Amino acid sequence: MKNQKIIFLGSKPIGYYCLQHLIAQKSALNIDIIGVLTKFNAAFDGEYDISDLAKKNNIPLLNSIHDIPPCDILISVQHHEILKPEHISRAQTAFNLHMAPLPEYRGCNQFSFALLDQKKEFGTTIHIMDTQIDHGDIVAEKRFSIPENCWVEDLYKITFEQSCILFKESLTSIVTNTFQRISQESLINTRGSSLHYRNEINAIKEIDLNWDSEKIQRHIRATFMPGFEPPYAFVNNQKLFFSKTWQKEKK
Repeated sequence: MKNQKIIFLGSKPIGYYCLQHLIAQKSALNIDIIGVLTKFNAAFDGEYDISDLAKKNNIPLLNSIHDIPPCDILISVQHHEILKPEHISRAQTAFNLHMAPLPEYRGCNQFSFALLDQKKEFGTTIHIMDTQIDHGDIVAEKRFSIPENCWVEDLYKITFEQSCILFKESLTSIVTNTFQRISQESLINTRGSSLHYRNEINAIKEIDLNWDSEKIQRHIRATFMPGFEPPYAFVNNQKLFFSKTWQKEKK
């Protein structure tokens, strides 16, 4: 098998883990990582500095998606930009790791909406990238049960762990082009589909105190994420925030 030239786009701890594993498999899979594009965010990344990892392994850092060179494989893991056709076409095949089941939860804040929807199952997916958001054919996925009374932070942690496993288990088939493709469109009738945007989280954080207790608790569990503004309610025109301590006291 010829040497496969790979471009990696990613951020956050999951992006760091995937790039780290990709680097570790360079010799075994006969791959050459010819560029990395990332954006450091202190709120997410902390010690998981992808640019530093790339530099330590002598991998060129790209300045923007416009600098993506021709390559065999492009891998995106929590990249913050939507790629246009001219960017995707620079790779023979482009893949995206989406930390949610598809086609049920495309877009952002998938963990929160799954909890609000009272789903019993969640998942993580690797799919082919096309010009639509989280839309291309599925090439690998994992599904798992959501624990009862799960908080969004806990669902994220479970999904992170399963995503790491999925990437590790799927990398060989991606590099050797031995994966199977499943059209997302063929699954919509049985799985359903939704697309959520980043700014939707603001609306679901606002709690109406006239809701029943179960709905209030569900919205708190679905939107209370450390490092972000917590859910809230307005009382006498004053914005009051909820916490995990309040939730536990109510029980």
